[in-house]
Amino acid sequence: MLWTMAGTKGTLAVTLGAEMRDARKMYMPDSTVRSVAALLGVQHPTVSRWETGERKPKPEDVAAYMVVIGAPAEKREELVQMARGSTSGPMLEDQGRYAAMLEIGRTAEELVHVAPALLPGMLQTEPYARAVFTETGLAANLIDTRVAVRIGQQAALTRRNPLIYRAFIWEPVLHAQLIDDESMADQLRHLVIMGKRPNVHVHIIPMRAKWNPGWEGPFSVATFPVEDERGSQRGPVVQLENKVSALYLEDPANVELYQSDARRAEEVAISAEESAALIARVINSKELTT
Repeated sequence: MLWTMAGTKGTLAVTLGAEMRDARKMYMPDSTVRSVAALLGVQHPTVSRWETGERKPKPEDVAAYMVVIGAPAEKREELVQMARGSTSGPMLEDQGRYAAMLEIGRTAEELVHVAPALLPGMLQTEPYARAVFTETGLAANLIDTRVAVRIGQQAALTRRNPLIYRAFIWEPVLHAQLIDDESMADQLRHLVIMGKRPNVHVHIIPMRAKWNPGWEGPFSVATFPVEDERGSQRGPVVQLENKVSALYLEDPANVELYQSDARRAEEVAISAEESAALIARVINSKELTT
């Protein structure tokens, strides 16, 4: 199950709260937390905690909130279903997981990604991301949505006070025949360009490195900043994603397992400078074949 520690915020509660807050700003732009609380007949700190993810509202609370702000029935039902599903486990599908991904990118201070099979989504070009989702056999409309979300996530790397991002990529990923050589060369050049940003660190795990069983699939670990003068902080979150859903882990014991795997990846990865040089050599080989 998804664990939420005392004094921290759970991924699903934060995601739901962000969706509620965004809906209020969209459908009732002149409202405040206090004005909505008055209409609901509750204390304004209650609504504030819902919107920030400090407290997960009940489905009936979400329904009342959405009615008060004038949200359409479709949007109301979407968030009510999210509230109901948030108690059954950490799996998020479609709309819920997209919101969770974007919210983590918006609020995290640092994101570490270990990529043993594909280039990390935060560093993918549009053609590469589209090829990834096309190969999964998804419907065309879902592919468009997922590509848009993936590209949207990347804004966290270039915003003011950008996300600190560390990617550890297994060397064979650079050679995978997912797209044509010319497009792959463009993708690899994008890796090099992004790696020059002070907040982005791209490291290659060489093929000669000893394999770690923890790298059997991609994962990322997000850490969050201290939020106030009292030191209230959201605990780290591990994200595991597959083609139909996403899994978020917050139990400290589970998180530590993945943090340990990430440290082992860092220990065997080559430096950012060596990685850029290696990627450049692969680019040259791609260009020679086009």
